[in-house]
Amino acid sequence: MSKTMMRAVVALLLIVAIGVAIHYREAFDVASLQAWVDGFGIAGPLVFMLVYALATVLFLPGSAITLAGGAIFGPLWGTLYNLTGATIGATIAFLIARYLAADWAEQKSGGRVKQLKEGVEAEGWRFVAFVRLVPLFPFNALNYALGLTRIRLAHYIITSYLCMLPGAIAYTYLGYAGREAVAGGEGMIQKGLLALALLALVAFLPRLIGRLRQGPKMAVAELQQSTDNYLILDVRSEAEFVGPLGHIDGAINIPVEVLAERIGELERYRERPIAIVCRTDVRSAKAAQLLAKQGFAELHVVRDGMTAWNGAGYAVVGRNEEGR
Repeated sequence: MSKTMMRAVVALLLIVAIGVAIHYREAFDVASLQAWVDGFGIAGPLVFMLVYALATVLFLPGSAITLAGGAIFGPLWGTLYNLTGATIGATIAFLIARYLAADWAEQKSGGRVKQLKEGVEAEGWRFVAFVRLVPLFPFNALNYALGLTRIRLAHYIITSYLCMLPGAIAYTYLGYAGREAVAGGEGMIQKGLLALALLALVAFLPRLIGRLRQGPKMAVAELQQSTDNYLILDVRSEAEFVGPLGHIDGAINIPVEVLAERIGELERYRERPIAIVCRTDVRSAKAAQLLAKQGFAELHVVRDGMTAWNGAGYAVVGRNEEGR
């Protein structure tokens, strides 16, 4: 059998398996899973991790299994089994996508898709860390999508395991706390509050990661000495861009109010350092947060913006008559 035929057979089997799993997903609940795992005795944890891995490959809801892991095994071992099963499943999906379609994706990707793919590959493990900590995309689909890139397998596995840990801890403990509440165990209020605190911490991660991905504020003198090394993004209004303060030569103008809608225009610059400018630096900071959440790698807010640039006497272009 040729390699192409083998890939077609594997793809067909995968599609059928996913369809069957989704059709019977309603029968997949905590009680039935626990009864089934308990039936295997000391091998139960291994069976549970294999089930979790298979569910990840077949697009079954991982959150329900994570809650089940906490209810069955408790917060400590449940976290270990959940995280290991999820990572194994994510790795299998990654390898399936790489085997089936990576060559095709390499040949057919072009335009913005190619730019996005190259940006993801250039950032490597950092991109994997970002999407694991800040779940912008569905977990199961993301595993397959990342397999179409040239991200190194070892980086993918290690980063996934470490960066899925916060979410695994929170949802495993929630499953454990839920079981304790149903069983009427001691300290229900404290356990419930701790579960809510862990979920709040996970919910706060996108904002925290967004701030960490922002570089330090940049002085205008630093930018002026190396403008060729940065994409200069001016987030003022179009009127201000050509107003009394003018703008820096070569700057791209996308007002912060419409940045989310026009973010596709910046895909080709995803891996290039970006210096963000406004009149001072208030709107620049908002733009930096938005771009950081979308995975842009290196962002620098220019301190005091065009006000400081003009105050230093640096050259500007595009002033209208009012500014001359």
